[in-house]
Amino acid sequence: MDQKILMIVTNADQLDGKHETGLWLQEFVEPATEFQEAGYEVVAASPKGGRPPIDPNSYSNRLPKVWDGVMEPINKTVPLAEVDPTEFAGIFLCGGHGTMIDFPENDELEELLRHFLTEGKVIGSVCHGPAGFVGVEDHNGQPLVEGKKITGFTNEEEKDTGLDSVVPFMLEDRLKEAGAEFDSGDAYSDHVVSDDPFVTGQNPQSSLSTAQKMLELLKNR
Repeated sequence: MDQKILMIVTNADQLDGKHETGLWLQEFVEPATEFQEAGYEVVAASPKGGRPPIDPNSYSNRLPKVWDGVMEPINKTVPLAEVDPTEFAGIFLCGGHGTMIDFPENDELEELLRHFLTEGKVIGSVCHGPAGFVGVEDHNGQPLVEGKKITGFTNEEEKDTGLDSVVPFMLEDRLKEAGAEFDSGDAYSDHVVSDDPFVTGQNPQSSLSTAQKMLELLKNR
């Protein structure tokens, strides 16, 4: 088995010209740390490549403004168009509100997700990361998440951020419209849903648990 995991992050740094956004740092750092400690090489990619914007609200004492160690893969991400999916055992879509801008209906991301689905590889995602599933169809023309149990940032949580009138769509609603069985826990609780090959986490608090569950599925491949 290829000992690489592909982690996808956003390039979008604005929601509407008034709200800064980007990658929610915890949703890269915690999973990447877990994957690396399990022996996987982490490769980070983004729609355009380069160093991604970080949501300024995602820095904390636990996640200081440093770019070393586990954060090395996002110093310079690979453009999605240059990714060879056959090199990877799994894919993980990180969150942050920026994903609502450049993940949905992205042709390169859609092709990558089709590969991982068709080859039976694990597809992980957390918080707003499942925005990458929006508008994606499998090779049979069916929505990627149709009939699958999925979670992500909920309507309740989005309204709590005050950005429900700013984001281009409500993630929970759009996943349901795609035929997913949306499963949510309490707001901001650690909640992970596994429906092979998908492993999804509800919010930043679920980042570590989502990675751990993804590793469990990878061990069984």
